[in-house]
This record gives sequence, structure tokens and C-alpha cells, in this order.
Amino acid sequence: MFRRSEPGVQLKTPAEIAKMRAAGRVVADTLDRLRAAVRPGVSTLDLDAIAEESIRGAGAVPSFKGYHGFTGSICASVNEEVVHGIPRADKVLAEGDLISIDCGAILDGWHGDSAITVAVGEPRPEDVRLLEACEESMWRGIAELRPGNRLGDIGAAVDGYLRSRGRFGNVQEYGGHGIGTEMHMDPHVLNYGRRGKGIELVEGMCLAIEPMANAGTRHVVQLEDGWTVVTRDGARSAHFEHSVAVTAEGPLVLTAREDNRARIAELGWPDPGF
Repeated sequence: MFRRSEPGVQLKTPAEIAKMRAAGRVVADTLDRLRAAVRPGVSTLDLDAIAEESIRGAGAVPSFKGYHGFTGSICASVNEEVVHGIPRADKVLAEGDLISIDCGAILDGWHGDSAITVAVGEPRPEDVRLLEACEESMWRGIAELRPGNRLGDIGAAVDGYLRSRGRFGNVQEYGGHGIGTEMHMDPHVLNYGRRGKGIELVEGMCLAIEPMANAGTRHVVQLEDGWTVVTRDGARSAHFEHSVAVTAEGPLVLTAREDNRARIAELGWPDPGF
């Protein structure tokens, strides 16, 4: 029987958090392979095949594949697609595109979930600003994952940073979530909110923090495929995500990649082991 905090949120022991880091490392390694494979002429289905091979080769299972009927091992969302893009053979990347890649894996019954947004070829200056703002808003949200803080502190940090960086649309219909023995668990983690509000964060909570920022307005719409979410105004979007454990020493980034090492050290957070 897993421990649960007052609102019914699953709490993990240090040993269980270590297992989640193992699952997170599979996701991190897979995202590294996918980033390296992104180039003009590659289809999102090609990337999906790389992801599935990487995940299964590590002894894990793609958590997205078959999830409520989803057909891919990754979500691959290009340009105005915000999240949940279905990998397709006819969705071929071109110079100047942006692609958000969301990846999940199950290892020994524990989930890891993370996302990056990558420029295809040479990025446009406005795309660089969008990516930097979205990724930094994620780090600002993660920084709030300390015992005694409140759930609303996370959303307030994400939203406050995006507002400080200009007119980026902070998507409100989707957000982060608890993670552990299931991919999506309580609580839902909004990317906006008020400080001091919401449930108290306690040691052993594991949350996926995932802001989605649009170059235009925050408004989105779901396509007829029942999955793909796009910006209503056609502007480009970015999406970043890490799974993180709340510990007494600070946020432990369970899906940390090697390129996150310097940032985590700079922030003085626990070393997740690279």
C-alpha cells in the first residue's frame, strides 16, 4: 500500500524515487537520441521509431503507446501544434520548424515523463526567445517544489515568468500532473495560480512540471483527430517538461539530462546522478 498525503496524492519512499529516476533516465536518454535525430527531411514517425527502439532497448515500455488509443511512443507537435501531436509518416520536418517532443517510459512499474522543444536547423530569433522563455518558466516552476510550499506557488512562478518576458500566451487548458505508478495522477498542476493557495507540498510527492507557451495568444483548440492541440491563431508554440520529486534537500529532477547538469548544480539542487 503506497502512502498518500491528505488530498490522496501518492507519496514515494527514497527507494521508490530511485526507481523513478531509473525510469526518468530512460526518458532522458531517449530525448537525447531524438534531439540528435531532428533534421530536415525526417518524419515524426521516423522519430517515433527511434524512441520506441530506445525505450524498449533499455528494458522499459513506452507509456504513451496505446494510452487511451494513442498510436505513438512520443507526442510530436510541430510549429502551431502545442501538444499531443500524433507521429505520422507524412509529417516531414523542414528547415526552420519547431518540434516539441514529449516522451514517457515505464520501468519496473514506475513512470518517467519529459518534453523538449527543438529547432530544426537554424532557429529564427523569435523562436529562440519563445523556447528560452518557456524552458526558463519550467525551471522557475520546479524551483517551487519544496516541502511547505503550495501547489499555487508553482503556477504563479510559471505564469509570472512568462508575463515578465513579453506577450507569450500561457496555455491554461493543459498542465502538469502527479506521476508515479501511473503516468497521470493527482494533483493536476496548473501553469498559473496564486501563491499560498492549493495543497501543501510534502516530501515524497512527484510532479511533472510542463508549461506550454505560445508566440501569440494562449488560446488553443483540439483537432478532429481527438488528440492534436493547436494554437487558435496559428502562432508557434513551445513545450518543456520534467518529472521532479519533492525532497528535503530541494527539487530532485528525475528526468534530468546531461545538458541539465550545469543548471541543476548552479541552482544547488540534489544531484540526480548522471
